Amino acid sequence: MSTLTLSGLIAASSERLTHAGVVFGHGTQSAFDEAVWLVLWRLGLPLDTDLDEVDDQAKHTVSPEQQAACAALIEQRIATRKPAAYLTQEAWLQGVSFYIDERAIVPRSLIAEVLADGTIDAWLSDQTTRVLDLCTGNGSLAVLAALAWPEVQVTGADISDDALAVAAINVERHDLHARVQLIHSDGLSALPGPFDLILCNPPYVCQASMAALPAEYRAEPELALAGGTDGMDFVRQLFKDAPGRMSEHAVLVLEIGNEVAHFIAAFPKLEVAWLDTSAGDDQVLLITRKALLSL
Repeated sequence: MSTLTLSGLIAASSERLTHAGVVFGHGTQSAFDEAVWLVLWRLGLPLDTDLDEVDDQAKHTVSPEQQAACAALIEQRIATRKPAAYLTQEAWLQGVSFYIDERAIVPRSLIAEVLADGTIDAWLSDQTTRVLDLCTGNGSLAVLAALAWPEVQVTGADISDDALAVAAINVERHDLHARVQLIHSDGLSALPGPFDLILCNPPYVCQASMAALPAEYRAEPELALAGGTDGMDFVRQLFKDAPGRMSEHAVLVLEIGNEVAHFIAAFPKLEVAWLDTSAGDDQVLLITRKALLSL
């Protein structure tokens, strides 16, 4: 193999990913970003490594053995079409590291943004002490909520025992077992509450969108994605059950992704507050208990 700098190896890896037509969206949005992630991880370097600084140091020229190891990882990504996070068993959300494997959906919820930037704080008060992360998956939102508000108790709930096993790893990883409880529940059925804040990134992908998903998304548990014909099956039941599990001034923060048209068609008269995120202002919304009671 020819001598390569770190930047050269990343560029070659990016070109290989582009040529293979892999799909991104599980922590990266481009071939270059994914190449940076996979190469740095394979070489055991921090993800915030300054590439120019490394390339200026001749001792960090990538050896043939390192090149081969990185090439093998890139080829694994291409051959399996698994999201990179499943290959590295690590995902990052708002700068926080989480363990992940195929038992749970790769964490990428936009709700993490409104937790981190304080967007929803105006709807909360010193009476906000019990938080529910429904459809918790690998537990990332439950962990982020506990980190954002050190005074609250958080429940993470999911119908999947596999996902809850992954969530338990992350609760332990962030030393939050005293404040984050994990519960198996089909929707809200095992969760009497009352909760002061409910976070929910439910299965909301409609039937037509599910049929068109690329292989990278099909590598994830279908249970965490598929929301029925219009994507709103879980949400309909949630809206029926939630008021009885919410305290008087509680709010529900819900992600519906690209299914905004289906959401509005299903709940045309529901009063909601749309929240700004990096993906726009029509993918995450906040609903009061009072608004839900009006349905």
